[in-house]
Amino acid sequence: MDSRIQTTQQQQQSSRNSQLTVNLGGPNATSSTESSAPPRVDIGTTGVSSGSSSSNSNINNNKRNSNKNKNNNGHQRSHSITNAAATSFVNLFDGFTSRVSTAVSVAGSITTNAMERSHSAASTPSSTHSGIGVGAGSALNSLTSPITAAAAAATATTTEVVVAAASAITNHLSSPTSGTPPHGLGVNDEDCDDNDEEEDEDDAVDNDGHIAAPTPSKTWAEIRCVVQDIRKDLSNLSTMVPTNVQFRHLSDGRARCYFLSTPPHNWETTLLFTDINLRQHDEQQLQQTSGVDIDAATAGSPSGAASPTINLPSFHFGPQPKPRLIWQTLLQQPIPSSQVGSGIGGSGGAYPCAREYQLMQERKRLSTWGITSYELHKPSGKLVFPCLNDLYQCLDTGYNSGLLFPTQLRTCPEWTALDPQICPQNSDLIAHISDCDIWVTHTLSGHEKRLTYTRSGRHTFADDALSAGVPSYVMQEEFSRYQGYWWQPHSDDGIYRIVYEEVDETDVSLYTFPSSTAVPGEVDEYRFPRSGTQNAKSKLKLVQFVLNEALLISEITIKDLPYSLSAVFPWLEYVVRVGWTPDANYVWMQGLNRKQQRLDVMLIPLDNFCESYSSQVSTPTDSIGDHSWRSPYNRTITPLQVIYTEQSESWINVHDMLYFLEVGDTSVTYLWASEETGFRHLYLVTSSLLLTHVNGSQTDASAAAAAAQHPSFVEAAALQPRIVNKVALTSGEWEVLARNLWVDKPNQLVYFVGLRDTPLEKHLYVVSLQRPEHIRLLTEPGYSYLVEFDDLCQLMLLVYCNIQRLPSCKVMRVTQTCQNGGVNGIQISLVGFLHEGGKPEPQYCPQIFRPQLPSGDIVYAMVFKPHNFQLGVKYPTVLNVYGGPEVQTVNNTFKGKHQLRMHMLAAQGYCVICIDSRGSRHRGIRFESHIRGRMGQVELTDQVDALRILSDQLGYIDMDRVAIHGWSYGGYLSLMGLVQYPEIFKVAIAGAPVTNWEYYDTGYTERYMDMPKCNEAGYTAGSVLNYVHAFPDEDNRLLLIHGLIDENVHFNHTSRLISALNKANKPYALHLFPEERHSLRNLESNKNYETKLLSFLQNL
Repeated sequence: MDSRIQTTQQQQQSSRNSQLTVNLGGPNATSSTESSAPPRVDIGTTGVSSGSSSSNSNINNNKRNSNKNKNNNGHQRSHSITNAAATSFVNLFDGFTSRVSTAVSVAGSITTNAMERSHSAASTPSSTHSGIGVGAGSALNSLTSPITAAAAAATATTTEVVVAAASAITNHLSSPTSGTPPHGLGVNDEDCDDNDEEEDEDDAVDNDGHIAAPTPSKTWAEIRCVVQDIRKDLSNLSTMVPTNVQFRHLSDGRARCYFLSTPPHNWETTLLFTDINLRQHDEQQLQQTSGVDIDAATAGSPSGAASPTINLPSFHFGPQPKPRLIWQTLLQQPIPSSQVGSGIGGSGGAYPCAREYQLMQERKRLSTWGITSYELHKPSGKLVFPCLNDLYQCLDTGYNSGLLFPTQLRTCPEWTALDPQICPQNSDLIAHISDCDIWVTHTLSGHEKRLTYTRSGRHTFADDALSAGVPSYVMQEEFSRYQGYWWQPHSDDGIYRIVYEEVDETDVSLYTFPSSTAVPGEVDEYRFPRSGTQNAKSKLKLVQFVLNEALLISEITIKDLPYSLSAVFPWLEYVVRVGWTPDANYVWMQGLNRKQQRLDVMLIPLDNFCESYSSQVSTPTDSIGDHSWRSPYNRTITPLQVIYTEQSESWINVHDMLYFLEVGDTSVTYLWASEETGFRHLYLVTSSLLLTHVNGSQTDASAAAAAAQHPSFVEAAALQPRIVNKVALTSGEWEVLARNLWVDKPNQLVYFVGLRDTPLEKHLYVVSLQRPEHIRLLTEPGYSYLVEFDDLCQLMLLVYCNIQRLPSCKVMRVTQTCQNGGVNGIQISLVGFLHEGGKPEPQYCPQIFRPQLPSGDIVYAMVFKPHNFQLGVKYPTVLNVYGGPEVQTVNNTFKGKHQLRMHMLAAQGYCVICIDSRGSRHRGIRFESHIRGRMGQVELTDQVDALRILSDQLGYIDMDRVAIHGWSYGGYLSLMGLVQYPEIFKVAIAGAPVTNWEYYDTGYTERYMDMPKCNEAGYTAGSVLNYVHAFPDEDNRLLLIHGLIDENVHFNHTSRLISALNKANKPYALHLFPEERHSLRNLESNKNYETKLLSFLQNL
């Protein structure tokens, strides 16, 4: 701590700091590649750059120099030396002394090939704010020590040294998003002349000789034009990023890759595809690898596949052409964008988006434009997707020559059709949800049938509390389960089965909101369980049917469990995950207790579902609540089995990392992820199954009803997991991600995405089931990846980017070269690029720093410099805060337009800072659980400590002019910041804030705060309403923003705060959006919000 203080004092005396570059590491980080090699990820530590001079003209110069640099293969030299560059040269050497001690502790050591790497790095233009040369600058930036930097500088020309020194001070990193809704860039906004002329003012000078940059001062009309212009500029950063990727193998040897994306110069998401000729690719690879040794270490490099070492001399003149994959649009869009908003194209009503559709998109955080999800039946090519209120289908044979024209699926016109699922056994059967019940349609016969009757349609919303196949609000919002029914994967008896969740929300509180359709006098009703109140109750049921000779759906039967799960497991509160085992003989379920500290994985045998009623034609008169068994129940059944129990002292993070490898009569083997060591890791587990059968022996309805309350069908010994083998496949102080697991069974390999190399980058790894903990990295450090595999683990699609590179996408071929398998035998070859992202303008690349808190913990922070940055100037600063759990705002990814608000502020002369304090994700249990039981009490301490450290190190943050701004949890902390640190934060802008945790939902609040009756002190200390007296008395320091129909963080939070502020006679400003929910989805609303944000910040 003393050395850090001494270093800071030295930096303050010189009013300059030089940035230490830290390689984020990995076996491929030092490989020498061509210009497409990943830029080094450099993180400022205790010695942090104050930046280099930048003006609009310098930025333009940098663009021209960068282009010229590419043409000259990295050997361009700049001969324009600005005063700022000269100053940066002095600053670089001024800061060397203070950097040496830090370099030892952070960088560790200087690699012997640093100069070699710097020469390679010089071919890649440096992303800086200065308008000067980039060749030598990149070289210096790639070094890990100021001493080696000085050595490199000594060998360069005078001009190169100045250029390099200025460039070394401003390395950039990028990060994710503020959650701006997509498609809100307003490409077609009207042009507006913006007069940026400002009156000259006397420059304020602080004690360190820094000049205070003036706070922007513009009229509303001028700011409105600024918003439009920046949105237009950022529209150029949009790139085609595939999502919902699925591979399908065709009979002629091709593989077709389907994905959703927004094509260039378009704003609607649609379904695209690309074809991959595997035979041709394999033949080319065989020819290329004849007499070639494959360097496996660089197999996953973004620049290509393997880097071959040719035994014979080879000569290459110029860059080698990269293989390309041609993406194509698959569908004719069923509803053109010109019709959206006109009330055309939906059977669900006059409005284009029914309430059910809006709410589902809100829970999934999806855009409401275009195709946002689809179902693919891979054997047949059947595609089904929702569009607004209807379902559409088409058949892709793989040999079509033009666009497919989807046809509307016949559904009940009264209700919106949601969540379509194709039957795995028969692609002609498509199930969906309408009016909270399950329906199924046979697409050939056109026969549609309602399978469940939980909703009578004759009652009010308050009285109709049952639903089938629809998860509760808490399950969707807080546990990310949006599916409520599951087809049996296969059967050999001609019967089609669906297991579904029946939800009873009778005891859940009902709330009313203004109508989302803005019809005067109408209101919408929602069920919402506030913390400490009753949750919805769930049970699992099964519906089955057959197809008769006329292809009509018949013999519909509802089956129920003869015991109550809540009686078997009294602690059970949430059914968080459900599915079928691969052999289709068991339904598996994950159950979580109310405190979310215990989770059981259990197997429910298919024979446990028994007939509660049967009807050739289901009618509403068949009461779901009447569990009178049609026939005597006097037979043995396989007992319910618990195969795994997870417990935690903090909370359990629910995940999707369960994969069944083998299900036998006596045991089950599966992959499971656990955080029992403090970090999520993969385990290979084998649990034994109880062979004893249990006998119900019920002979009448009364006995069956008694069995529903007393689990006589359950064997007590089967309720405890009997783990016979458990092997850790991964370990260490790093995290395996909570989803995406691919298993290559023939080769006994498991592919997964994790954060082993750095918490800032997601990488693909592979581990062998035969050699646990022998893990191999398959992707190149310096980028962060999204990965999707085909079912055979032979093809994968990689989407990758970093702070200085827009997202790119390529398809790779995965082959095993060793006969005995193993991770070292994996060879990855490039099939082709689907899309290559370019380099963004330097001003759109923020920097990442890692300040060390007084507690000793390292946190990551992201800094967006003002676009008009100059040395020796201090800028008004905005702390863009989230600060809550489940979110990481700082990482090595580029999300340009999704950081719209940050770029907008930086363009107007603000310094913008984001900090992932303790409580954020991907750092392990201890780091994340720092907030447990005390939300609102500890986060801002970390935020302010990190802010002060950055201010001392950077030198351009004006601590007398700091604003705090956030949305949702960030809005909550913005309010807390103004009352806890009014001397730090002069302005607070709180969007959709929580003001009292007793008003928020059970699943989220109780996970982190426990129930109110168990943590009264925590709830009291975490309520903004208890600090109303501490809000400042000065006007124009508090702005509240909220959507009036927000069904997530209800407007009641803000209205309670307003009422308290009025009673205390405290000043505030209020900005409402009457037709918006928790996310602002309307383009005009977003523009208005951004204009208000910039306008209010002028009070700094």
